[in-house]
Amino acid sequence: MGRSKGGSGAKNGRQSNPKHLGVKKYAGELVTAGSIIVKQRGTKFFPGDNAKLAGDDSIFATADGKVVFHESNNRKYISIVNA
Repeated sequence: MGRSKGGSGAKNGRQSNPKHLGVKKYAGELVTAGSIIVKQRGTKFFPGDNAKLAGDDSIFATADGKVVFHESNNRKYISIVNA
């Protein structure tokens, strides 16, 4: 029984497409309403003032201003303050 199995020889030639996750706007950057600040899976960051959570857990700005990252109760928040 020293023969290899029949069928295709390529078993691990699959690779998923990149999802382009991560922080898109950093602290101190100016954003307009509707701008995506973070693309994430799950809630690594939570929305603060003038920011909301999208259906895919992305965080976006609801007002024009400057991005601020802050931490409270062991949670990282993203807020937008007037520039």
